[in-house]
Amino acid sequence: MAIKTRTYSVVDGKRQMTMDEFKRWLKKFDDDKDGRISRDELADAIRVSRGEWFTGRKSKRIIGSVDADRNGFIDDNEIKNLAEFAEKYLNIKILYL
Repeated sequence: MAIKTRTYSVVDGKRQMTMDEFKRWLKKFDDDKDGRISRDELADAIRVSRGEWFTGRKSKRIIGSVDADRNGFIDDNEIKNLAEFAEKYLNIKILYL
């Protein structure tokens, strides 16, 4: 079975994707498949996105800034917060279609 992938467009240096594509992209890093993104999983996603080393301390700070319920994880209810962060700091443009 062939896997269908989308080539993301890049405009003004930002990778563009819809919110659904952002969620699917992020779920690739949910190593334990618990439906949440941990600090280490987020660090992996950011490393891939930015192509650079990203420390656990920085990802902990990001989790702290977008984790509304302060449980140390990003879950489905907090994805919008993470998308807003990604638009500001990770060269990602979320397309709301």
